[in-house]
Amino acid sequence: MSSEWEAVIGLEVHVQLSTRSKIFSGATTAYGAEPNTQVSFVDAALPGTLPVPNRGAIERAIEFGLAVGATVAERSVFARKNYFYPDLPKGYQISQYELPIVSGGSVKARLEDGREIEVALTRAHLEEDAGKSVHDAFHAASGVDLNRAGTPLLEVVSEPVMHSAAEAVAYMKALHRLVRWLGICDGNMQEGSFRCDANVSVRRPGAPLGTRNEIKNVNSFRFVEKAIDYEIERQIRALENGETIVQATRLYDAAANRTRTMRSKEDALDYRYFPDPDLPPLLLDASDLERARARLPELPDARRRRFIEQLGLPEYDADKLTEERAWSDYFESMLQVLPAQAKLCANWVLGELASALNADQIAIEDSRVDASALAALLARIADQTISGKIAKDVFAAMWAGEGTADAIIDARGLRQITDDGALAGAIEALIAQFPEQIAKYRAGDEKIFQFLIGQLMKATRGKANPAQLNQMLRSRL
Repeated sequence: MSSEWEAVIGLEVHVQLSTRSKIFSGATTAYGAEPNTQVSFVDAALPGTLPVPNRGAIERAIEFGLAVGATVAERSVFARKNYFYPDLPKGYQISQYELPIVSGGSVKARLEDGREIEVALTRAHLEEDAGKSVHDAFHAASGVDLNRAGTPLLEVVSEPVMHSAAEAVAYMKALHRLVRWLGICDGNMQEGSFRCDANVSVRRPGAPLGTRNEIKNVNSFRFVEKAIDYEIERQIRALENGETIVQATRLYDAAANRTRTMRSKEDALDYRYFPDPDLPPLLLDASDLERARARLPELPDARRRRFIEQLGLPEYDADKLTEERAWSDYFESMLQVLPAQAKLCANWVLGELASALNADQIAIEDSRVDASALAALLARIADQTISGKIAKDVFAAMWAGEGTADAIIDARGLRQITDDGALAGAIEALIAQFPEQIAKYRAGDEKIFQFLIGQLMKATRGKANPAQLNQMLRSRL
């Protein structure tokens, strides 16, 4: 982007809340059912039906507000957002506008270059999702699937404070990590559980905000980045050609890597918001907030700092171990067994365990070796019962279901040789077997040492304590 222009970006992220039923009805929110099989009378807007707020959705919104340091309103109001679309059976959407449940707050994000930004939030409000129009199932016609209608959403609206696609994606990833960490959203972007509308404008640095265009319903980090980059370039090119930017809602075409106009952009007045007469104001008291605060886990940034400052982990390890709560909790469970071996535990979680999970395409929650079992294996490295190399073979056997670490070690006779007498005998045999190599080493050829260590490990079938063997051989030579 030319230094003569500055992009201004704000994101509206739709977070599907992890309740089992919809926000105003008892219909299930399970994904993947046949079209129109999960629709209650309330979802279909049949006359005479009344919405009833889902307590679980409200609790999740409160938890989010507390986690981002926002103000959680004691009194918030559901409103009707009026517009027509075939998959909106009421002809309006129940949402929040002037009095949302969450106001303010911020989310910290780290870019790939290590730079950290703090993105201010305008609000986060509860609303129901619309249904889905299906355009490719019928010839010359569209279908409507109302299974999604009424699914609870928390719309998280940022201030327009980001200035590049990279910043927007970093913020979106940080928000994605947070809602999954809290357990309020599964974050499945392919299923539409976490999707984004991006508002993009450009201006001369220091000038008033330019006319924004909204890129609607983007559900991958890569597409968000590409769509924003394209839109920035498109607007700059138009302005430099003397054109006027028209406020509009646009769609991102991934195949062509471009955005195209969907409709002229509405403002709040166009939706004719007014309080929903079927829903009284939502009233919260101190006990509601305290219960939500008690449910909050240690947040990822706080845990990352603790891993670095108290456990002495490198930043890379701490970053990887706090990307997902399940991985972080697994690591923490290992520390309950091996509190003094944080680095060893981190190496194995991010190394052998991650490799095994990836090879079998399973989640860490379904690991074939649980945290306490892996910690028991690493305890045998720490007390020098086995070497790190042998531990990898033991882990493979554990992964295959052959038993515990101790049982496998004993059954295979893998306990490490630490007896000085036995190791000294192996060293004397080595000196007798390789006099030429011993002479070269003593003459200054340092490379020979690794050859000699390799021969000793071979002679002891890999069971010699490597550090002890190394020290004894150097001393003897």
